[in-house]
Amino acid sequence: MQMTFTRIGIGMDSSVTPIRHGGLSLVQTTDFFYPLVEDPYMMGKIACANVLSDLFAMGVTECDNMMMLLGVSTKMTEKERDVVIPLMMRGFKDCAMEAGTTVTGGQTVMNPWITIGGVATAVCQPNEFIVPDSAVPGDVLVLTKPLGTQVAVNAHQWLDQPERWNRIKLVVSEEDVKKAYMRAMDSMARLNRTAARMMHKYNAHGATDVTGFGLLGHAMNLARNQKHEVSFVIHNLPIIAKMASVAKACGNMFQLLQGLSAETSGGLLICLPREQAAAYCKDIEKQEGYQAWIIGIVEKGNRTARIIDKPRVIEVPAKEKDGELW
Repeated sequence: MQMTFTRIGIGMDSSVTPIRHGGLSLVQTTDFFYPLVEDPYMMGKIACANVLSDLFAMGVTECDNMMMLLGVSTKMTEKERDVVIPLMMRGFKDCAMEAGTTVTGGQTVMNPWITIGGVATAVCQPNEFIVPDSAVPGDVLVLTKPLGTQVAVNAHQWLDQPERWNRIKLVVSEEDVKKAYMRAMDSMARLNRTAARMMHKYNAHGATDVTGFGLLGHAMNLARNQKHEVSFVIHNLPIIAKMASVAKACGNMFQLLQGLSAETSGGLLICLPREQAAAYCKDIEKQEGYQAWIIGIVEKGNRTARIIDKPRVIEVPAKEKDGELW
């Protein structure tokens, strides 16, 4: 009997390589980037969550090993380095531990810029990963984290830049911006692990994570990878509260409502059978205390993705609660 093994190379979130032993596959991913928040510990957590997210996008929930990739800036004083770098490393390690895995090595280089990232590896049986190619017309699209992380991080940096701040202060208060920044940090550091686990329970037909190419960029990439002739249509955009107004006040700089604003460690974009999607969202909220949203549909088409002309913006959270982030 001839067994066919899945092999995935460049193009989707993780590579899948059949290994020589007993029907197992190696699922692997790597990623690194530059700091985007001020807190070194949170930066480490975000970097680790971002690396792991590519495994979770494949429905892989158990990571067997991680490596850390670190660029230490030559522009830092010794004192800065001795404070900042260990905090970043601790954040990365703590996040790995939260995901049930460990960091066993890596590489550190001196570099003009700080960089942080890593490699995540899982050895899987065929039923432990979901090949992202099985969307069918009638499926719906679910997103598990709000958009707007880049806008929130930038707006926060602009608090110290009067010429930038003047452009947005009419639509947002300093308090709003600080809260959006805290929400973005919390969201980026959160693992997509529960979302990945639920993909199996609710028969997901494939997923990707929303990162540097924005919601539409990643939706298009996922659509291109489908076996069936389908297209994705997105109607709803869940966005960190007030960030849609900030993006609009900046002209078209971020292209947030066009789905092209870069996200860091964003949510999973999942194709789910229509009858399972509401239960998926409910279950995730029950388990994690965070919302997920049905944002669009899968229809017959030519493997493209688009956002409708006037998408509905969902402010996240819908209303402020005293002393609570979400």
